[in-house]
Amino acid sequence: MKLIRADSIFFQTLNIMGGLCLAVTALDTQDLPNAAANVLWMSIGLFALSRQFSKREQKQP
Repeated sequence: MKLIRADSIFFQTLNIMGGLCLAVTALDTQDLPNAAANVLWMSIGLFALSRQFSKREQKQP
């Protein structure tokens, strides 16, 4: 069985998209603490994704 690795770009993209969908849903229902937590989750995913891209650029000559 093939699993998604936690250090893959696909995994981080799923985290960001999931956080975005949950944040929008929370905002729609006016659940601000939940929305804030999901925006924070998205920002963590964006940070991890940016680190992965910077590591890739450093590896390429």
